[in-house]
Amino acid sequence: MILLDVINKLLALGVIASQIFIVLAVVYFFVPCKTKLKVYSFFSRNSIKFAFIIACLAMAGSLFYSNYAGFVPCPLCWFQRIFMYPEVILLGLALIKKDENVIDYNLALSVIGLAISIYHNYIYIQGLYSVVCTTAESCIAPYVTEFGYITIPMMALTAFALISLLLINKKIYGKKI
Repeated sequence: MILLDVINKLLALGVIASQIFIVLAVVYFFVPCKTKLKVYSFFSRNSIKFAFIIACLAMAGSLFYSNYAGFVPCPLCWFQRIFMYPEVILLGLALIKKDENVIDYNLALSVIGLAISIYHNYIYIQGLYSVVCTTAESCIAPYVTEFGYITIPMMALTAFALISLLLINKKIYGKKI
């Protein structure tokens, strides 16, 4: 299970880096700065690429955990997959066709997935049972715990939050380029 430990650490480091980026992006939004438009324009131009990479990593991570590590996805994990996997297809097609009209669809998928992730993290952190979770596939099973707080639900929450942030940035600053 050395591979599992390595993947856990790599994904956890990616989650921490993503969370730092999210916090800095939100703080930067409120700080007056002359270069703000340039920075947001850069991320706006590349938001579909970045969102596609994040969605691919999230999908690959979930498939690795269920197919290689043998972790049984709980119902909330399945719901999150339902909203993450189409993002890979839509964003991939958007990149291939150079069509940015999928932003609204991806943003809807991402925000719904984010809401499910927030609920999943809430019941996970509180140790609660949910009506959607069965006893065989617990939504609070501690399959992964890295750095004291990085869990599979936290990984999903971070991925959805980062994709949402990138797509919102694209909607706001995409027309100002």
